[in-house]
Amino acid sequence: MMDLLKVIESQKIVAIFRGVSGEGADRGAEALIRAGIQVLEVTMNTEGALASLSKWRETYEGKAYLGAGTVLDLEMAKEAVAAGAQFLISPNLDEEVVRYGLEQGIDVFPGVMTPTEIVRAWKAGARAVKLFPMGSLGLQYLKDVRAPLDRIPMIVTGGVNLNNIADFIKAGVAGVGLGSNLVDKKLIAEGKFDEIEANARKYVEAVAAASR
Repeated sequence: MMDLLKVIESQKIVAIFRGVSGEGADRGAEALIRAGIQVLEVTMNTEGALASLSKWRETYEGKAYLGAGTVLDLEMAKEAVAAGAQFLISPNLDEEVVRYGLEQGIDVFPGVMTPTEIVRAWKAGARAVKLFPMGSLGLQYLKDVRAPLDRIPMIVTGGVNLNNIADFIKAGVAGVGLGSNLVDKKLIAEGKFDEIEANARKYVEAVAAASR
């Protein structure tokens, strides 16, 4: 399989499963992969996260990259990797987790907000950072921090939707984390996986249009 960061940089979308588990999560993942989304994250504060992760690794090996989100510390990182996580994403910067990822040959994208944190994460060995919470920080903040720090790939999470995803791509993000806008709990509960797939295709098309 290709290098994960290159896949994220070309396809832009990281789908986030939070609070969705069991068969609903499995069928949701399947719908997103059919729509062309190749990077899926299940957050560690989701019930049954580790079970979903190991099942998806078996089912989608070679078709998608599967990782763990909301990895707060080294213990969680070890659990996620043991379950088959191919990458780790955090809302926070924990250098121990970054080091562990490097030792295991697994990408860690730590959560950062300030320029100091961004550079610290990069110096610790993170190949990209997760700029969070983007919904509160906003597009202008991204542009302001990228001006001096454009060498450091940034994945933004929070506040990205179908109407503004092109703006973030044009502002130079490495990728966008999409949670409820992509993994709609209501649609999953109602079993409307065709709608989830159709919505995901719109995002894939929006990325392609903005990347031209």
